[in-house]
Amino acid sequence: MEWRAPNSPTACGFPPLPTHLSRANLCGVVQVNLTRHLFAFFPQLEGQLVEVEATDVAGVVRALEARAPGIGFYLCDERGRLRPHVNIFIGATIIRDRRNLSDAVTAGDKVSILQALSGG
Repeated sequence: MEWRAPNSPTACGFPPLPTHLSRANLCGVVQVNLTRHLFAFFPQLEGQLVEVEATDVAGVVRALEARAPGIGFYLCDERGRLRPHVNIFIGATIIRDRRNLSDAVTAGDKVSILQALSGG
């Protein structure tokens, strides 16, 4: 079964993520590591070094959405909040703001997006 983003006037099927920028509006290139399971839904990201420019986690998600349409809605609900089965780490630290994704990222950070899997 193939996952598809719902039809919506917004680019990724949910209200735009916050556009506030931190760290004096300076973007830095961050490396994004994705759980292997996500490649089944977004094969265009598989085998790539995924690097994006962003100042916060919301910016990381927006940049991923531009490269792989639908991933933003897969990670976030219709209000732009991180879904319960998704965790995002900056380095080894889990993000604190699951609602607005305002945790700051700086050039050289490694952002890991993990999806919990369950079943038997």
